[in-house]
Amino acid sequence: MPCTRRTPKPWLLPILTVCLALECIRAGVGSSGIPGNSTKQQTDKDNYSLASTHSSSVKGKEKSLTLPAEANSSLSVLVDTKAVLLCPPDNPTALVVTWTISPRDQPPCTRAHRRDNNETSERNCTDERISWESRPDQNPALQIDPVAITHDGCYRCEVAAADGLFGHTYYLQVLVPPKVTLFQDSNGTVVCRAAAGKPSAQIFWTPEGDCDTEEEPLGNGTVTVESKCHWEDLQVSNVSCSVSHVTGNKSLFLELETGDQLSLNSTFYITSFFWFALVLVALVVVGSIGLWKTHCCRKCKLKKTEATSVVEEEEMQPYASYTEKNNPLYDTVSK
Repeated sequence: MPCTRRTPKPWLLPILTVCLALECIRAGVGSSGIPGNSTKQQTDKDNYSLASTHSSSVKGKEKSLTLPAEANSSLSVLVDTKAVLLCPPDNPTALVVTWTISPRDQPPCTRAHRRDNNETSERNCTDERISWESRPDQNPALQIDPVAITHDGCYRCEVAAADGLFGHTYYLQVLVPPKVTLFQDSNGTVVCRAAAGKPSAQIFWTPEGDCDTEEEPLGNGTVTVESKCHWEDLQVSNVSCSVSHVTGNKSLFLELETGDQLSLNSTFYITSFFWFALVLVALVVVGSIGLWKTHCCRKCKLKKTEATSVVEEEEMQPYASYTEKNNPLYDTVSK
């Protein structure tokens, strides 16, 4: 039985072309960064390899498909770490590499390098933590070391080459892990606090109780989240506070104190303070009495010494006059 030849349907050609373009564009878009890994250098290099011309043969005719040499990435970096932002790979036709840095709440800064005369320039750049990773004529990557909260913002690299303009825009988000504490106050309420985190954390309790959670923005992009809970109708002796954050999760456990224990502790503290104050007063009184006795003894000794001196002088005066008047030897020598 002879095989019949099937001719391609004309409406499939546009669909195949669109699918090919979408697949290439999707492969060229950069992926988001993760905490603890500031950049994915190899992925960015692969992204920029799409800045070339691809050819496809349809029905024996050559048709070229030029993809846009533009990429965007959302990058998340831990505070106090080092971040490296890559630019398009080495292009022999590149003329000028320009970084436009726009941190949050700061004026934009521009760093540029011309390859024809190997000159670098910058405008309105005052942050010394942002610099070229190495020699810009060899590697136009930008580094931030260390990363601070104020480095949130947009970072765009543009390469002007003979065969076109290539660019990559990074949307940088700085992550700050919160400081987690768990304690029970004097009223018996348990407090779980996730202080100064960015973005804000989420707090969960085990077991669930009557809780009230509040957020307090600190003005520098960080947020303190505090949750207060109590369990009146439940016999709960241990509770746990779980804090969920993009930088990592943390759980703390606490053994609750009953109302009698809290009252006993309060009574103990009050009693201890009372006895401490009493001992302190007694020491002050005893010390004052000792100083007073010492002062009085010194005065008594001084008076006795003065009285003894006066008596001795009075006793010596008659004897001296008697000796002077009735001493014949003295009289003879005098004559």
